[in-house]
Amino acid sequence: MAVATVNTTVSNSFFLSTSCNQKFFIVQPLKQHLPLLKSFKCLRRRSSSIKPKPVISCSALITSKLVVPSKLEYLAAEFQSLREPRDRVKRLLKFAAEMSPMAESGRVDSNRVMGCTSRVWVEVGIDEEGKVRVAADSDSEITRGFCACLVWVLDGSKPDEVMKVSTDDLVGLNMGLPGGSGRSRVNTWHNVLVSMQKRTKQLVAQREGKVPFEPFPSLVITSHGVFPKGSYAEAQAKYLFPNELKVNELVNVLKEKNIGVVAHFYMDPEVQGILTAAQKQWPHIHISDSLVMADTAVKMAKAGCQFITVLGVDFMSENVRAILDQAGFSEVGVYRMSNEQIGCSLADAAATPTYMEYLSAASRSTSLHVIYINTKLETKAFAHELVPTITCTSSNVVQTILQAFAQVPDLSIWYGPDSYMGANIKELFQQMTKMTDEEIATIHPEHNQDSIRSLLPRLHYFEDGTCIVHHLFGHEVVNNIKEMYCDAFLTAHLEVPGEMFSLAMEAKRRGMGVVGSTQNILTFIKDRVQEALDRNINDHLQFVLGTESGMVTSIVATVRSLLEPAKSSSEKAKVTVEIVFPVSSDSISKTSSSLSSGVHSAKVGDIILPVVPGIASGEGCSIHGGCASCPYMKMNSLSSLLKVSHNLPDEENILSAYKAERFKLQTPNGKSVADVGCEPILHMRNFQATKKLPEILVDQILHPRESTRSI
Repeated sequence: MAVATVNTTVSNSFFLSTSCNQKFFIVQPLKQHLPLLKSFKCLRRRSSSIKPKPVISCSALITSKLVVPSKLEYLAAEFQSLREPRDRVKRLLKFAAEMSPMAESGRVDSNRVMGCTSRVWVEVGIDEEGKVRVAADSDSEITRGFCACLVWVLDGSKPDEVMKVSTDDLVGLNMGLPGGSGRSRVNTWHNVLVSMQKRTKQLVAQREGKVPFEPFPSLVITSHGVFPKGSYAEAQAKYLFPNELKVNELVNVLKEKNIGVVAHFYMDPEVQGILTAAQKQWPHIHISDSLVMADTAVKMAKAGCQFITVLGVDFMSENVRAILDQAGFSEVGVYRMSNEQIGCSLADAAATPTYMEYLSAASRSTSLHVIYINTKLETKAFAHELVPTITCTSSNVVQTILQAFAQVPDLSIWYGPDSYMGANIKELFQQMTKMTDEEIATIHPEHNQDSIRSLLPRLHYFEDGTCIVHHLFGHEVVNNIKEMYCDAFLTAHLEVPGEMFSLAMEAKRRGMGVVGSTQNILTFIKDRVQEALDRNINDHLQFVLGTESGMVTSIVATVRSLLEPAKSSSEKAKVTVEIVFPVSSDSISKTSSSLSSGVHSAKVGDIILPVVPGIASGEGCSIHGGCASCPYMKMNSLSSLLKVSHNLPDEENILSAYKAERFKLQTPNGKSVADVGCEPILHMRNFQATKKLPEILVDQILHPRESTRSI
């Protein structure tokens, strides 16, 4: 029996000696005593169909005659030689039976692998020869068989060999299991590998004396409350449980004046906290993405609201005003939240001569302009007169483009203005060329490998437009995610830079990520939490929030609504959810020791939230960036909302600078900007309802108007 010895020179890490006089270096920062890693039985496999291959024996492992790539090839050949899925399952079960079980002391939550349907535990060590030693176990026998394969492949390898294995290398090991379980089993296979690699990387860094990355701030959500980790998270959590007096003041004035409120997900946490609480007393409050804001405003007008207050940037209030007019509610007043311009870096990029010059090339061919909904109405109008235009959202842009290519022969598409989204869409289509026709058909039934290849040269995107928030998910943030959160669930808005997009897409392929709109992200988190609750097993889910931090208010409200029913039941498993803010280092203000003495706590409901100084310039953000928080959105304050609401109806013209005016401008062809600018939006609504481009838009593409001219 091996005896563990603690090396006191390494903080929170331990050396373990075994009967082979080998030492292990194991990541277990929270435990004072560690079990020995059990020695693994060698997996002896004989396959009559692969006679040239040697029997895999203990000597093969010790002498490293088979390196990692050879082991992967051997396993792939072995499973491929078994034609029937049930035979592969039997082989997996055999491997599971031959692997020594992990000690109960190793089957702890800190060793759990996230994203697996069954429970999986992983331990990783490095011996005195610098070789990686791995152990794994699962409460599912099939998953345990997967673990046995990975243990055999990686145990005893050098760290760089472990790190070189990619999830793509495991494709040849697909068991071909029938039904829906096959996909989840493949995801498990991949997630266990990623977890082993993360632990290996941490061990190597520790051995080399590297300073570990500082963890990102986060909010931990349980059935009993919300607990912030880090000053940035504390600033977010501070307003999740708002002052009841402020809530009541807002509700009373909204009811008295019959005012509806539409707000974007990216609002300041204080404002969102108040609005979320007020929703329970006044139904005409809605927090959503930009497209739904205008739709909801129409519903509020139909329900009798006389005024609509818009909490967002200016193009959102423009859209609300125009859509209400189109729906016949011109008498309903629309108000913004500042007497100054509330801009948007992305919308501003499209309102330039450079963008119109980009579109001028499109006007010389059979073209469609697909413009992001987050742009000014004036931009949509001017563009539509130059090139037939349809708006899109981050959740429908891929389907819009694929349908247009399928519906109109020899079409060229010009997307804008978001450069990151354009590049990400093109990269997504590049990845689709490597899929089978069957896989492509699940994305769009009228496409295959040939059609995707043929459309790529005809897909163009504007290269000079970015959102200042999503621009911040760059190199530093991505490196930290790779180091510390590669085994967590990754969420990313479609507007993020390519590095973050690729990272999230890789996670998405193994069931651990989502790339899309704010609503897609919220739905993904909700679904994963519900799945964990349905399994009724204690679990901790960690989500990296790859979009504006203001979304956390809606996320917390959604997650708590799922977790709280379990609070009163002793039979329900305990599920915790951690929302990680991947902010850059510039967004964290250091708190000095002298300041820390003044830290105080506030009791909110049944929990205590520490309020810690250290967030500078509006949550550590400025117009120049530094964190995932939009400075323009933060111009929508609670005081402005109360000021506007108390002064309605505006009989003394106090709110003239706050009113969203109708467009009186004319397009170059002498038409109303509001009318022409709304047409691309209506085309999109038609597409959403029918899944096809409307006939009038197709006619505009094929027979450009004679009046179209360069702007």
